[in-house]
Amino acid sequence: MLYNAYEMQRGWLAGASAFANMGAELLQNPANPFSYFGGGPVLASALEVFAHAATPRGKPAFGLTRTTVEGREVAVDEQIVLQKPFGQLKRFVREGVEGSPKLLIVSPMSGHFATLLRGTVERMLPRHDVYITDWRDARQVPLSDGRFDLDDYIDYLIEFLEHIGPDAHMLAVCQPSVPCYAAVALMSAAKHPALPRTLTLMGGPVDTREAPTTVNTLATERPHEWFASNVIATVPFMYPGAGRRVYPGFLQLAGFMSMNLGNHMMSHWEMYKHLVTGDDDSADLTKDFYEEYRSVCDMTAEFYLQTIETVFQKHALPKGEMMHRGVRVDPAAITKTGLLAIEGERDDISGLGQTKAALTLATKLPAAMKKYHMAKGAGHYGIFNGSKWRDRIAPVVEAWIAAHD
Repeated sequence: MLYNAYEMQRGWLAGASAFANMGAELLQNPANPFSYFGGGPVLASALEVFAHAATPRGKPAFGLTRTTVEGREVAVDEQIVLQKPFGQLKRFVREGVEGSPKLLIVSPMSGHFATLLRGTVERMLPRHDVYITDWRDARQVPLSDGRFDLDDYIDYLIEFLEHIGPDAHMLAVCQPSVPCYAAVALMSAAKHPALPRTLTLMGGPVDTREAPTTVNTLATERPHEWFASNVIATVPFMYPGAGRRVYPGFLQLAGFMSMNLGNHMMSHWEMYKHLVTGDDDSADLTKDFYEEYRSVCDMTAEFYLQTIETVFQKHALPKGEMMHRGVRVDPAAITKTGLLAIEGERDDISGLGQTKAALTLATKLPAAMKKYHMAKGAGHYGIFNGSKWRDRIAPVVEAWIAAHD
């Protein structure tokens, strides 16, 4: 019922958005005298804000077609190099450029598409051969393709690294910090030939007992059974994944929006004022952000519930109790992969110390192969996108990779 109710609301809002957009265009038409005086511009701006907020969204495109390498502009070709039921490995091939460090960027499976990291990819492209995990919307995966849980996630990461080949580097943004760390520990113990040279963890919940945030509290104040009964829904018949049990992306988005509701309302109010005054460039910046932020996808129920239990409720990794297909994940096995932990001073998703814990857990890794960076003034999103990422954080990541390549 939850998913069906959402679909009904989404259908209604889609129609309302279309009518609001038509009204805004009519009021902004130069042939309409009301577009020049009275309440015309004000009403048109209000309708445009509503239309943008209510419009249904699908999977965005990366749209990265050019980059600059050593002062020379080159074409970029986005290629799918390995495809699996619940995700694919993408590579951004730079025309005529070879020999750069191979970098696997692991995008979060937390309700948003991999394009949330467009700015991350764009910034790393000039100096790296960039790959990214492009996770699939669970509602689009037929039941015949089976299950997907945290163990499968780790398996996918190892298979992606095997495809890329030896001496790659891995960068995990937020949620994948735990599975990436587990994959490196397991590969280290097995002396796997595709073991990455470095692993960069950015704003990840390695040990959520450190500086718990609202997200951590919500995950621990209710029992596992509550999540299974109240936030898991069945995909409706109109999607390829009909019948699959999922944690809907719209619930994740609602949770994130409610955490900072005042900020989101203020952002739309500012967008409205920019439209009224004709400052379309400033309004477009807000629009672009929300185009991506509001594009959400579903997670399989088994992945979501296993993550809640393993990462947030049992703290299995820092306690040395995390298992992967019957094998214990031992952080002490990490002896050759350089670890870089990055945290944002104002991160309200993963508190200070949660990612840094990864360095402490790797007890047999030499100190020279560990590094910690706290980005002053950066919130969660600012760790991997925006000016702080481009100007202050990315150079740290680049230097770390170069030092171990």
